[in-house]
Amino acid sequence: VQLVESGGDLVQPGDSLRLSCAASGRTWSIMAWFRQAPGKERAFVAAISRSGRMPYYADFVKGRATISRDSAKNAVYLEMNSLRPEDTAVYYCAVRSGPYSSRPRDFDSWGQGTQVTVSS
Repeated sequence: VQLVESGGDLVQPGDSLRLSCAASGRTWSIMAWFRQAPGKERAFVAAISRSGRMPYYADFVKGRATISRDSAKNAVYLEMNSLRPEDTAVYYCAVRSGPYSSRPRDFDSWGQGTQVTVSS
């Protein structure tokens, strides 16, 4: 499977951004976004099931992010609003064949990441 992220950019605090991830090959039960800032561990951001009915968010993005999925395109998206400098990180798309999880080690495949920088 190949995962290709896009949409990362340099934005100002308070701006919005939409990240995209296109997956090739099979479909997956869970598609998710993680992020990793310099010197920090990879952190869960959001995940969505195949049905898309019960998205799951990390506390630090609740109310500021929306994850969505297009099964026909085998793609997942992350829209983030009210971006803050602490949101600066490389954002990774990941897929999993099992149930919901927020642990990086539970995910089967990863994209190469897309850089999001929030700075004035």
